[in-house]
Amino acid sequence: MKKHCLLILQTLLIAGSAFARESGKRPLKNTIEIPADSTGELLARLRNMPNIEVGKGITFRPKNDRFEMTMRFRMQNLLALSFDDNLSLSETDARVKRLRLRFDGFIYSPKLVYSVQLGFTAYDAEVLPNGNMNIVRDAIVYYVPSPKWNIGFGQTKIKANRARINSSSALQFVDRSIVNSQFHLDRDFGLFGEYNLDRQEGFDLGFKGSVTLGEGRNWGSTDNGGLAYTGRLELYPLGHFAAKGDVMEGDFAGEERPRLLVAGAWSFNHKASRLSGQRGGFMPAGQTRNIGSYFVDLILKYRGWAFYTDFMGRTCPQPTFGTTDPAAFVYTGQGLNVQTSYLFNKRWEIALRNSTLFPDGEIHAWTGYRTHNQTTFGVTRYIIGHSLKVQADLSYNTYDRLGNTAGEGLRNGWELRFQVELGL
Repeated sequence: MKKHCLLILQTLLIAGSAFARESGKRPLKNTIEIPADSTGELLARLRNMPNIEVGKGITFRPKNDRFEMTMRFRMQNLLALSFDDNLSLSETDARVKRLRLRFDGFIYSPKLVYSVQLGFTAYDAEVLPNGNMNIVRDAIVYYVPSPKWNIGFGQTKIKANRARINSSSALQFVDRSIVNSQFHLDRDFGLFGEYNLDRQEGFDLGFKGSVTLGEGRNWGSTDNGGLAYTGRLELYPLGHFAAKGDVMEGDFAGEERPRLLVAGAWSFNHKASRLSGQRGGFMPAGQTRNIGSYFVDLILKYRGWAFYTDFMGRTCPQPTFGTTDPAAFVYTGQGLNVQTSYLFNKRWEIALRNSTLFPDGEIHAWTGYRTHNQTTFGVTRYIIGHSLKVQADLSYNTYDRLGNTAGEGLRNGWELRFQVELGL
């Protein structure tokens, strides 16, 4: 009878431990000494079973505390309908836009952190111009000696502009703006470092920098002798955002006091061989160009309200190549994105965005327009935060066309998009 009672008591302790992990408390295994008999061994094994939490993945922690791995997956299912000014349907897009698998954790020591992310859709895994496969998005190891600084080696996002630092799973619209799509740096392989004053209240600042290959993710090697150098400075004059609000769109944390981020970044890609630096096709005849990119962004959040603005651009001393290929040019110019939103009871959010591209006059003959503007209204229903949500947005695109052949395919019109985001 005593053995039966002991077994029942241990079973209750196991259930209590699982409940503590789900509620974010310290696991019971850190507070109870495990008996050294066979029943205790069984209890220890059960306590080391994976911890599963929606939005935070499946976490494995062995008994020796020398290893931890969190596995996540996410998918975005998209339906997009494009209409001309006469409201006639001109294009239908229905697909799994993103399907990704991610592994994060540490090995040997909590100071040695790794991150791996794979993408499996055509959007993520499109074959590169040099023929390389493109499934690997992130594969990087960080040394994190303190919360103030870290250094990483491998492939990951270049931390230049806010919109790219934000995960595509943490957006308040179906996708990022046309300004970001044109000027962002995406990912690259190289050395990455971060430094922060790490003050939680009051003024704080952070710096992010990298030295990378300059040809983008999964490129492998280059023989042009050039590299890309990027630096970003972030200022928090009113203190840090709650719940990582500086890397998630919308005021999901409901800031009780105004929070502000002002940041700027510059990147110089020496002897780039691709038309957009880390992205795009080959430059004609094996040519290279020096490409500069600049970024300024601002975030303000307070009690459900959020305001963002991004200004970014690209420079190149000779953006054209003297060829008849209409796609063979470096897109130089600027772009401005402004968006605002309000979140109701952490369930419903409405957002408005206006984005405009201003290509340099030197490339107007290739772009076919002087400006491209897109205004977007979005609605999001959060079910489990950003981990399970339903989104819809409506956009109107306008082009200030030149009337040349390069602008023949450009039409003013509407775009309606619907998306379901699910992640573990």
